[in-house]
Amino acid sequence: MRKVLIANRGEIAVRIVRACRDAGLGSVAVYGEHDLDALHVTMADEAYALGGQSAAESYLDIGKILKAAAESKADAVHPGYGFLAENAEFAREVIAAGLTWIGPPPEAIDALGDKIAARRIASAVGVPLAPGSDGPVSGPREVAAFAAEYGLPIVIQAAYGGGGRGLKVARTEAEIPELYESAVREAVAAFGRGECFVKRFLERPRHVETQCLADSRGNVVVVSTRDCTLQRRNQKLVEEAPAPFLTDEQERVLRSSSKALLREAGYVGAGTCEFLIGEDGTISFLEVNTRLQVEHPVTEEVSGIDLVREMFRIADGQELTYDDPPLRGHSMEFRINAEDPGRGFLPAPGRITSWRPPSGPGVRLDAGYGAGMTVPQAFDSLIAKLIVTGANRHECLERSRRALAEFEIGGMPTVLPFHRAVVNDPAFTGDPFTVHTGWIEDGFSGDLPAYAGEVAPADGSAAAARERITVEVGGKRLEVVLPAGLGAAGGAGAAGAGGAQGGRRSGPGRRRAGGAAAANGGAGGSAGGDDLVSPMQGTIVKIVAQEGQQVAAGDAVVVLEAMKMEQPLTAQKDGTVTGLAVAVGQTVSAGEIICKLQG
Repeated sequence: MRKVLIANRGEIAVRIVRACRDAGLGSVAVYGEHDLDALHVTMADEAYALGGQSAAESYLDIGKILKAAAESKADAVHPGYGFLAENAEFAREVIAAGLTWIGPPPEAIDALGDKIAARRIASAVGVPLAPGSDGPVSGPREVAAFAAEYGLPIVIQAAYGGGGRGLKVARTEAEIPELYESAVREAVAAFGRGECFVKRFLERPRHVETQCLADSRGNVVVVSTRDCTLQRRNQKLVEEAPAPFLTDEQERVLRSSSKALLREAGYVGAGTCEFLIGEDGTISFLEVNTRLQVEHPVTEEVSGIDLVREMFRIADGQELTYDDPPLRGHSMEFRINAEDPGRGFLPAPGRITSWRPPSGPGVRLDAGYGAGMTVPQAFDSLIAKLIVTGANRHECLERSRRALAEFEIGGMPTVLPFHRAVVNDPAFTGDPFTVHTGWIEDGFSGDLPAYAGEVAPADGSAAAARERITVEVGGKRLEVVLPAGLGAAGGAGAAGAGGAQGGRRSGPGRRRAGGAAAANGGAGGSAGGDDLVSPMQGTIVKIVAQEGQQVAAGDAVVVLEAMKMEQPLTAQKDGTVTGLAVAVGQTVSAGEIICKLQG
């Protein structure tokens, strides 16, 4: 390998750029219109425009990504996580194009990325499992039939993808149809496929996983265990390594099960085997994520192994020359999301006006944004990951309290207040460890106020402040994108100053080139009055109530999608829906009136 195209964005793209630089490899970024000046774009050696305002028009478009790889003369592709990372067809097309795929074989992605097929493999090698459907369910009726046979609660889960998207827990039969439809919509939006399966839900479990590496010679290493129990809306918020408070037998089962499963599937590369551990200590296999995980840094900190560079080595055909490594210390990762924990973790896209990250002993920050940058509504809410490491869990918590207190972000709410509270909560810090995957919703006692600081509105696409001009370079006509007004200066200075939309810009260490044009429960409306207002910027994905319909306080009126997660917008009072003027697919801003509730 000489040059790696990174088919992703945000902090993980930045992380891979840095690994490329450490390994002496060239890096190529790709970007949609929202990410014209994103950190991964400015850091990479080269950057190529994908165009498009949505994931489907940019980071999920295989043709555009392969075109960028060809134009940049990249010889390898790293998919990061999310988007196309677990898409076997993408892997096949990368390989067919003569490029090195930095990930597992497409056959292993098919076998394990499909959650249903993964359960079959797990069963064949004796990995413990909770009851689940034998294949994708056809609709709400089949889900209800499964619930009638095995009992409630149940999990409706996307068969392809991960990260908590397309995953819904049904506790009553009545809510199955709506939750099934929501799971399908989220799965299609995030992964491009909507198939779902169903399985029995374990009450109050811990979420524990193993970070694994496997080479093409059949060697499988468990680098570390991790605990990822602290979640909201089935998405992780805090992760730590090694997983604390496991018995020797639980540790043995987790490691042996993971190795047997990956060997059976012919796995090669970095992957994560996820498990639930019930209150009685019972272990149940959950899924395999056939990619690098968001929380991989905590494993790196306690093992001393750079997982991204190991992915490069494995993809290059090299052998793992070590067994499960000895671990040192304890590490925690705090996901810094643009969400308001005082309002049920509502997504809050916007512009970062100030950025004062922590530092000091044991502190690492993997960030995808900085001061002045916009966190767009179209993508994930993750801004950065704060990773803190100490000699043991106690010291790790001490350092975490200090680092979280130092971290300041202005212009939007973030989950920092929750993190500051949880590192002082006895349920999380004590022994026994009493948190579970639903603890934030039904066990967390912290009374966090809603964000009351400044809110810097998102300025929309970066392209909004740009203009396109046509220039000639070496007799060839090119369209170039420049900051608005800069083109008026004319001359060679203008042509050399901006990112190219179909052209190429040279500069120190990089160039930019392009192809195409460049909470559980609902969110309440206004606290008083008749107006039902949107609490956040988002896209209407479903209209639940109709004009003239009588609704009660708490009833869903519309469903918003923001930062890849669906959020019902509920009535703030009893009343009749009037003046409902929104449509499916319409984008609404924070504070925009959805309808009136009269009566």
